[in-house]
Amino acid sequence: MTTLALAPLLVVQGWYVKRVTPRLPEAEGARQGVTGQGKRLRLLVVGDSAAAGVGAVHQREALVGQLTAELATQCEVSWLLIAKTGFTTADLLAHLAQQRSQHFDVAVVSLGVNDVTRRVATRHWLKQQQELVELLATKFGVQKVLLSGVPPMGHFKALPQPLRWYVGLYAKQFNRQLKKHFDNHAYGYVVSPKARFEPEFLAKDGFHPSPIAYQRWAKVVAKEILQIGLM
Repeated sequence: MTTLALAPLLVVQGWYVKRVTPRLPEAEGARQGVTGQGKRLRLLVVGDSAAAGVGAVHQREALVGQLTAELATQCEVSWLLIAKTGFTTADLLAHLAQQRSQHFDVAVVSLGVNDVTRRVATRHWLKQQQELVELLATKFGVQKVLLSGVPPMGHFKALPQPLRWYVGLYAKQFNRQLKKHFDNHAYGYVVSPKARFEPEFLAKDGFHPSPIAYQRWAKVVAKEILQIGLM
């Protein structure tokens, strides 16, 4: 059965998921701070609900909290989180354009899920990702942008079949093209956990990362940042 033939069912299932999936809040806690000792690293984390820590109770258990804790063992981290549930790449671009200019050494980006669910064309998404990397470099002085890519949506328990299958393929296509586009790029770099997906990586809504997933994600990103040696 083709995707076109499935279209009516996919639309109905998408509507149903929005109606019945629990809406978890963004993680509580500070969205900026300084931690650790040593050479200073200025870190910016931007993106969607995953960047905002949905699926964790507090930012300490979310991406930014676990990432800064990892980095703080090696350096002093001055960090800022700019993220909001529902953000697409276009939404984040518009939001960052309104922010005052600041200077950071590295940025970590979490985007893609909402672009997939809104069926943004791959070519448009790649263009927006390129615009985002350029904006982070020019307006925020970022030397390296770590793009986390789209999570494995084909494993999201909140999504029924065949919707889960469809968005899983869409997410994989996004990631393939993202890696191809930023291969050997001057300051954009795609990084993603390579561990096998486990059910414990999902929060209770079956859609967002759990604290365990945030921990795995943070360790991978921290390792990449420390290897770059931006301090």
